[in-house]
Amino acid sequence: MPKMKTKSSAKKRFRVRPGGTVKSGHAFKRHILTKKTTKSKRQLRGITNVDAADVKSVLRMMPSA
Repeated sequence: MPKMKTKSSAKKRFRVRPGGTVKSGHAFKRHILTKKTTKSKRQLRGITNVDAADVKSVLRMMPSA
């Protein structure tokens, strides 16, 4: 049986925390920033948890996590 591979895109975007939650960066922070308010850009800093509805699909892309 061949090894199960991790999706390259998933390993670049997500990290699984010891408690089982998945952390990721915020979306909408890469370009077209001139029309976004300073407040919204500031609130997109840092990391966030992946929504509980999406954790299952993220973990399926990362079988060894």
